[in-house]
Parts: sequence; C-alpha cells; structure tokens
Amino acid sequence: MLRKILTLAVATTSVSTAFSQEPATTTPTKGELTVSGFVDAYYRFNFANAKDANELNNYTSFTNSQNSFEVGMASLKADYSFGKVSATVDLGFGQRAREFSYAEEEDGILQSIKQAYVTYAPSDKVSFTMGKFGTHIGYELLDPQFNRNYSMSYMFSYGPFSHTGIKADFGLGDHFGLMLGVANPNDLIYANFGKKNFLAQLSTTYENFSAFLNYAGGKDMDNGTGNQVGLTATAKLSEKFNIGYDGTVKFYKPEGDDTYSWWGSALYLNVDPSDKFGLTLRGEYFDDKKHGTGFFHTSIFQTTLSANIKPHSNIIIIPEFRLDSAADPIYFKNNNSGSKSTGTFLLAAIVYF
Repeated sequence: MLRKILTLAVATTSVSTAFSQEPATTTPTKGELTVSGFVDAYYRFNFANAKDANELNNYTSFTNSQNSFEVGMASLKADYSFGKVSATVDLGFGQRAREFSYAEEEDGILQSIKQAYVTYAPSDKVSFTMGKFGTHIGYELLDPQFNRNYSMSYMFSYGPFSHTGIKADFGLGDHFGLMLGVANPNDLIYANFGKKNFLAQLSTTYENFSAFLNYAGGKDMDNGTGNQVGLTATAKLSEKFNIGYDGTVKFYKPEGDDTYSWWGSALYLNVDPSDKFGLTLRGEYFDDKKHGTGFFHTSIFQTTLSANIKPHSNIIIIPEFRLDSAADPIYFKNNNSGSKSTGTFLLAAIVYF
C-alpha cells in the first residue's frame, strides 16, 4: 500500500482592532511533493453483440459497455511528506472512479476521492494510517497500470474496494509484516452509528517470493455480519517468467437469516520476452452456488489472455481476449436467448506519469 504525507499548518490570530481580526502567518515546514497520475481508455466488443443494454455479458467491474470507445478514468495523485508525517490525496474522474466509490453515489464530489489518508511513521518498522485507502484484499488493483489484465476478476468485483478507518503496520524482522486496523463497513466513508470492522494482514516477502494472508470482517449498517479471508502470492521463477495467485472466500449472514458465501481462486501466468512486450494468462474459478453475491447462484470459469505492449516507458497498450463460462445460462446470445458462455475482445491504452 502506498503511504505518503501531509501536515496541517495552524494559523494563530492577533487582534488588530476591537472589531476585526487578522491572522498572523506561519511558514509551513518544507517537505517533498510528488504528483503522479494516469488516463486510460478502452474499446470492448462482446461477440454475442447483444442489442439490449441489460445483456452486455459483463458481470465484472469497469468494463460495462458494448461496441463503444470509453474513457475509464483520469486520475491525479499528490503525495506530500516531511519527517515522519505524510499524506496522500488520490482523485479519480470517470466511470471507473464512480464504480469504485459506488457507495457515495449521492455525492459526486466524494465519488472522486479514491484515497485520502495521513500517515505517521515513528520508526521504519511502525506506521499508523488514517483515512480512506484501497483494500488490502486481493491480487488486482483499481489503477489499471498496476494490473496485467485490463478487465477485472470476479473476486475483485465482488470483494471490498476500500476501507475508511485507521490501521497500523508493523515490520517483524526482515521478511515478515503485520497490519491491524479498524474501519467502517466496507466501502463506506460515512458510517454514523455503524459497527466497526476489523482488518488484518500477515505478510512475508523474500527476493523472489511474497505472500499475504488477508482478513476483513464485521457488521454492516443493517447488522448483517460479513467475513472475508484471502491469500495472494507471487513467485518469480526467472527474469522472464513469474506466477501470481489469488484465492478468497467470503461469508455473509444477514440479521436473523442463514449464512451465504462465495469463493474463488485464480492463477496468473506472466511471461515477458522483452521490456516492451509481455503476455498474461489469467484463469479464475468463481463459485457462488451458496448465493454469496445474491446474483449468480452458479459457478463460473473465466480465462483472459492479455498482451502488454510498451512502445514507451509511460504507455501500455493492452489487447485482450476473454472467455467466460458458467454452469448455468447466465449469459446471452444476440437473439436474447440464454447461453452458458461468452467471448469478448478488448483494447485498452493507459498513459501514466
């Protein structure tokens, strides 16, 4: 997770007359400011070529379109730091940002806040972060330049996106780490009178291997109870080949009802013949037979083959083919009849700085 910096300068006041006040200025401590960002756009064509907007054969985040050129997101991020204090403001504009902050749909300004947090690090082994930050659960991330596939997995799409709360990160020796936190229910900036959720992560990192055991759980605003456990891992087998893994299970029990659940597992095979070209094959199994999402009630297997073309160090072009298959006919043919599978082509471009 990224942790950066902000301080608040406190203005003192002095009375100039009995009826007016004029603030005395203080000079802020100078720190380091880093600005970064990206813009991404894509074109998606599902081979069923449905004519109905409700039958786009897309059940994952950020690519809900058909035969259309789309702007995913324009993003601007500012990191400021000095000493042991830091802050990050990470803003996004576009459909990708709106879907990420879906819980704030009644407030367009809040929907643009992807992340906003302050961090205090009393030592290089301990740091405390408060604010809104991206979830620690899962292999894939919101910003597309950090993913090898452009379309998202089912596990990403039906897990948490963000947390608003406080967390502490601890370095445990050279190879282990621990994060503990308390937050609002998943994805909520506001949670007045709501129960708080517990966050945790245990990590291990070596030169060619890393693994993260993650947890988030607690009450939602309707007093239902949700718990999610996930494991992600990466292994570098050579300079040109590495493997990623993502597995997670989520349980949800509405107040006074039975427990529902879903689980998934995905493998990412990444090959980089050169600095300018790479291939990623993602295979994901997603099981919602116990109605955990409240939507599918079936099992799904999807495979995605994506190329990463880098003509310049600041641009990525991603042509992608994807095949989704389910045990039941949850997809659609172009005559609106049901189908157990569907194929999609996607072309994306990402420029970042």
